[in-house]
Formats: sequence, C-alpha cells, structure tokens
Amino acid sequence: MTSSPFQRTIALPAPVCEQAVQHLEQAARRAIDGAAIPLKAFRAAADNDFTFPAPVVEQAASCLLVLATETAQTVRPSALRATISVALRLRDAVELSRQPALSSRFW
Repeated sequence: MTSSPFQRTIALPAPVCEQAVQHLEQAARRAIDGAAIPLKAFRAAADNDFTFPAPVVEQAASCLLVLATETAQTVRPSALRATISVALRLRDAVELSRQPALSSRFW
C-alpha cells in the first residue's frame, strides 16, 4: 500500500469544534502533553472552514481522552460524558477519514 501524496483533512461541524476548544483549553490548563497544537488549530478554525489535518484531530481526541481519565474522579458525570463524547466524535472522524474510497469498478 502506498502512502498518499497529500495529507488527509477532516471537516468537522462548528459545534464539535467549539466543544473541542472548550475541552482542549481545560487540557492545556492541566498541562496535558500535546494539547497546545490542536488547541491552536481549533481556535484558528473558528475564523475558517473547520477543516483540519487528520493527525491534529487524532491528537485532539487523544488529549481529551487523557483529560477524561485524569478528571474522572473530580468532575460531574455530565461533564465527564461531555468530554468523552467530543473525544469519541473526533476519533470517529479520524477513523472515517482512513476508510478507502469506493472505486467505480464496484458500481
């Protein structure tokens, strides 16, 4: 399998991006490794089209899962569910971007 000459990008809905920014800010305040890069990208996207490189989305999902793990015992269950929900939506978007496109020969 050859690698693609271009970097895969993922377009996310604005509400998911806004929620991700909120949670990534918490992750950055807790000094979770790797939170700064996706936080910067998600903040910048508020002025653009909410399209990100797949590795940035994957990194954001990982940071949010670490945040959920670290705060599981100290936050309300609804806050924990919100963090996990955003992380899983980001992770699912990355997984979808990895699926090969259908070729026309199957049609």
